[in-house]
Amino acid sequence: MNLAQYLPVLLFILIGLLVGVAPQVLGHLLGPNKPDDEKNSPYECGFEAFEDARMQFDVRYYLVAILFILFDLEIAFLFPWAIALKEIGFIGYISMMIFLGILVVGFAYEWKKGALDWE
Repeated sequence: MNLAQYLPVLLFILIGLLVGVAPQVLGHLLGPNKPDDEKNSPYECGFEAFEDARMQFDVRYYLVAILFILFDLEIAFLFPWAIALKEIGFIGYISMMIFLGILVVGFAYEWKKGALDWE
């Protein structure tokens, strides 16, 4: 096993870590830390920031998160399919259209049931 063969991979990992971690560390060290009432107020989460961790809140937050993860993962299947479309041929195309059809039926069902309504 020659270490020189893995040098590009190790360099890629090192640069990736630096790009991901260095701005966060620099922001934490150099940025101002002046929390006020506006920064600690509820914004998107819908409840106060520093209350009891066991408080009850609306189940719609869970529902929206689960639906987002579900459809986000389904869309992630489209990228490898699109790249390998020439190799998998017509059968691969038809199988993906069936998959997308099932996905659209599921999306229409959740829309009809009102899972996306926030009222």
